[in-house]
Formats: sequence, structure tokens, C-alpha cells
Amino acid sequence: MSTAMTFGSKSFTPRPPDKGAFPLDHFGECKGFKEAFMKCLRENSFENALCRQESKEYLECRMERQLMAKEPLEKLGFKDLIDEKSEAKHKQL
Repeated sequence: MSTAMTFGSKSFTPRPPDKGAFPLDHFGECKGFKEAFMKCLRENSFENALCRQESKEYLECRMERQLMAKEPLEKLGFKDLIDEKSEAKHKQL
């Protein structure tokens, strides 16, 4: 038997990447958000808890441009930032 026959009979079925792995931003659509996040990290000795707003905005950009699967922000750990935003909006009204 020839191995060439085996290769020809199999078909490749693509699947989405595992959670936490996503495509690169080849066109730089979210570059500004990434740069803001990295700047925040550098200014805060890479203490990521101090840069959660920038992280949230970066992930929102990636989801909007289909560079990662859409996930509720609450599920990604940003529930408190969403609640603060909606409370501030209600206070302005």
C-alpha cells in the first residue's frame, strides 16, 4: 500500500482555536488599544490589576472585529467595570 493514497483520502476540517488563543491582528485594527494597555502596564510596573479598563477596551475591540469569539464581559471578569459605567450614566441623567 502506498502512503500517498492515505494522505489523499483524509480531509482537513478546520476548528476554532482553543480559548485563550486567537488570531493575530494583522491589519492593526486594535493596535491603539493594545498600545494603551502596554503603556499602562509599563507605567504601573506590570501590575495588570491597575490596567483593567485598558484591558477591557482592548478585548472589546478584538471581539467587535471578530479577532476573538464574543464573550460577555462579565464572564471575562469585567462585571465591576460595567456596573460602574452604567451607574455613572444613570447619575448623569
